[in-house]
Amino acid sequence: MSDFDYTQARALMVEQQVRPADVLDPRVLEVLATLPRDAFVPEAWRTLAYADLQLPLGHGEVMLKPLVEGRALQALALQPGDEVLEVGTGSGWFAACMGRLAQSVLSLEIRDEFAIGARARLVGQGLDNVQVEIGDAFAYAPRRQFDAVCISGAVDAIPARFIEWLRPGGRLFAVHGRAPVMEAVLLTRTGAGVNDVRLESLFETELPYLAGAAPAPRFDW
Repeated sequence: MSDFDYTQARALMVEQQVRPADVLDPRVLEVLATLPRDAFVPEAWRTLAYADLQLPLGHGEVMLKPLVEGRALQALALQPGDEVLEVGTGSGWFAACMGRLAQSVLSLEIRDEFAIGARARLVGQGLDNVQVEIGDAFAYAPRRQFDAVCISGAVDAIPARFIEWLRPGGRLFAVHGRAPVMEAVLLTRTGAGVNDVRLESLFETELPYLAGAAPAPRFDW
């Protein structure tokens, strides 16, 4: 549909989905209102780019609902000087949003084709402060820590290694638990130890698991 009005759809997304979800941070709303989400959506789903839906990316992965993205960005409270690590690049859209809010974003993606596609889309939007690396989060060893970490797929429980990536005072957004009810949380590292954390429950949702993070199947006898 070449005559589809993406600009109007983007405005309606902000006013009818994101604001009613109590996302009121003006910087977050500005990013969602101006960054073209449709540029990051697979062609087959482009006219649904601003719908209240998880959109399939292939390999069982999805783009998060816009209101979930908005609430996550608001909870992370990214500042212009922050360095961010994202686990699970997907289409690159969420990394792009964080790139508009923070100083730099390093996004880790296990699938080559996703990483290559995301890099091209990020370049297309002029986001030269977002870097995409190909790698497995459960084998990844960054040589530095970050002000914020965003886990863009679900985990059964938050691994200690993810907490180690945070600087003291840093924030981590994650969705954890087991389907059909999962919990989005904000974890703040309050000290040097991996147990020095404060956990805030944000909302319930459901996401596909991050590669390698699905729980072992349960067997009921």
